[in-house]
Amino acid sequence: MNEAQPDPLASRLAREGLSASEWSNGPGYTYDAHRHTFDKVLIARAGSITFHLTELGRDVELHSGERFQLPADTVHGATVGAQGVICLEAHLPAGSVGPAPVHLTEGW
Repeated sequence: MNEAQPDPLASRLAREGLSASEWSNGPGYTYDAHRHTFDKVLIARAGSITFHLTELGRDVELHSGERFQLPADTVHGATVGAQGVICLEAHLPAGSVGPAPVHLTEGW
């Protein structure tokens, strides 16, 4: 992102008091099932990634501009889409995002 133009997605998170870092992976990259001791807020800046919520028996496909809130201790793996993915990720104390994962596609 151009230094003269702030990233609108990062700015939206900052207005919520969240400080996000950016990460990316190439097409088809996979993460094995794991869990965290903190809550996560993830925003797909570009591309897509599918989160596999193994204990909940469902998948969540996150596309560019969408938000995913993942509570602490939620077992999840992931598979990056065909175009790769760039994500913003913020960490919060456990219990901050509620008891269940939330996928927000518009207007978050």
